[in-house]
Amino acid sequence: MSEEPLGILQVTTEDCRSGAGLIGWGLFQTYRTRGYRSWLAVGKQHSRDPDVRLVPNPNFDKKWRRFWWRLQSRLQLQGWGGRQLGGLARTLAEPGKALDYHRGIEDFRFPGTWQLLNLTEQRPDIIHCHNLHGGYFDLRALPWLSRQIPVVLTLHDAWLLSGHCAHSIDCERWKMGCGLCPDLTLYPAIRRDATAYNWRRKREIFKKSGLYVATPSRWLMGKIEESMLLPGVTEARVIPNGVDLSVFHPANKQDARSALGIPRDALVILFTANVPRQNIWKDYQTVQDAVALAAANLNGQNVLFLALGQAGAAERIGPAVVRFVPYQTNRTAVASYYQAADVYIHAARADTFPNTVLEALACGTPVVATAVGGIPEQIEDGRTGFLVPAGDVQSLADRLTQLLSDSNLRQGMGMRAAEVVALQFDLNQQADAYLAWYEQLVHERSFERLARTN
Repeated sequence: MSEEPLGILQVTTEDCRSGAGLIGWGLFQTYRTRGYRSWLAVGKQHSRDPDVRLVPNPNFDKKWRRFWWRLQSRLQLQGWGGRQLGGLARTLAEPGKALDYHRGIEDFRFPGTWQLLNLTEQRPDIIHCHNLHGGYFDLRALPWLSRQIPVVLTLHDAWLLSGHCAHSIDCERWKMGCGLCPDLTLYPAIRRDATAYNWRRKREIFKKSGLYVATPSRWLMGKIEESMLLPGVTEARVIPNGVDLSVFHPANKQDARSALGIPRDALVILFTANVPRQNIWKDYQTVQDAVALAAANLNGQNVLFLALGQAGAAERIGPAVVRFVPYQTNRTAVASYYQAADVYIHAARADTFPNTVLEALACGTPVVATAVGGIPEQIEDGRTGFLVPAGDVQSLADRLTQLLSDSNLRQGMGMRAAEVVALQFDLNQQADAYLAWYEQLVHERSFERLARTN
């Protein structure tokens, strides 16, 4: 250990929200609790935490751009006509950005990235980057940053490996250079097929960088080993995401239901996602169809389907009642929904290592999920939940029916699930793994500088 606690600056799209944002937030708070100098730099700030810093893209721009951006902000408040003029002002503020957008070129024009080392009272010893898409980070800064201090980069999706998409589904053109993209609408969507150019530009950036790359799953690490990121990787490690077990843990189901206004006798299926009905990765249609089929199999029993992450009026799908629950920022409130549920369902088309699956398991709730991405590394099939093929409504419904029909099976799986998470996916274990790596990298960099001076 260093005599002085390390200074750790994490970089991510937003604080205390979304999958990657919550992972960075959990580590940020854990490091600080342990006495490290811990900061978080974000593209979008939600908290008022004094150690969170907004990446200052507007503040380090040219006067011309600032003028037009201020005008655009004012025009946006003037109704439809103002929004149209605001769009023109936005184009005048960033003509190069606007041109790139129409050509399908990914936007790296975020000058605040070059100020990251100046955002904290003391220069950080480590930069740890999470998601770098989301309109706030200039990838071209990675070679420079990695020469200044060690840069750890945790991938939470495959955007860095492709010409535009966060998940390529069944397409493997990312291995060969992209181009002829089969789906430009996949997030982050682009207007025209500049994927081959975007792919080459990323490859050249990575070649000039020296990055320490982590993934939460072996599945994603396998993709890196076949990608254009590999030449920029100095060292790579698989470090699974962790769950805060002080928040996510088993609790009395009936107490949780009473607090949430959920009927005591209902069979409760939970699904959570950011705007679940519109989320292209989570396949809400398959979830909905499987729930309806499972409810029909249960011969008139009271089935309640909770969709957490989006407001909406209650509705019915077959014999099941659907209740939509708005996004919850309070993590204890989120945990109470897992604790109240009988089964958690996750029918993703693509996913890396979803927090929601681990959170459900940690709360002692068995999971039925699609066997995509890193999910098979989270669930012990037949012991903590069930894995089914993606898009297979019948298999999903059959496993839901099996669990909802057998309380002993649910209880046994739930107990095993909570034990596995405590042993393998504790947030403290994740923090330990990263902190040990940080210490190693800082010591190695210090020895390299000492050797150069001698």
